[in-house]
Amino acid sequence: MQDTSTQYDTIISNCRDLFSRKMIDYGSAWRILRLPSLTDQIFIKAQRIRSLQEKEVRKVDEGEVSEFIGIVNYSIMALIQLEKGVAEQPDLTPEEAIELYNKHVHITKELMMNKNHDYGEAWRDLRVSSLTDLIIQKILRVKQIEDNKGQTLVSEGIDANYQDMINYAVFAMIHLGEAKLATKSKSSNEFDV
Repeated sequence: MQDTSTQYDTIISNCRDLFSRKMIDYGSAWRILRLPSLTDQIFIKAQRIRSLQEKEVRKVDEGEVSEFIGIVNYSIMALIQLEKGVAEQPDLTPEEAIELYNKHVHITKELMMNKNHDYGEAWRDLRVSSLTDLIIQKILRVKQIEDNKGQTLVSEGIDANYQDMINYAVFAMIHLGEAKLATKSKSSNEFDV
């Protein structure tokens, strides 16, 4: 499980780096977004990933990884919005935003580590396409909870669904990174004959 923790941290570091750079470019303009708007952004990212997985031809030169990073970052923004509420104007400095980002990553990673312990890293046997479908399922659940004005009868809340989306997206990127390494290793071994 130590390997998972290290891989998780590496992926999150890349996501945080992009988030940080966008905070410099755009500030915290995202703070005005209501939760359904963030949920819809995540949905768009997940649908694009699913489309990329099903189609052979791509017309935009961006792969699945950039979309999974978007899912992580929009989900963290949603968790921040749940905590702080929606702002009328951008109200966070880059430093404040990163502090909140790190707080929610810490909570989400702890959840992942606890589930990983209980489930025995079962996610490692899932396909990236299955992780994508699970993210879409979580999005649809969040949309239903939003339509129910945040009320649930027996289900976990919106925050747990966003946390699961983050973790599924990180797992998918770990798989994609491992597949890329395996492909590189295989192609270099072909010349070792």
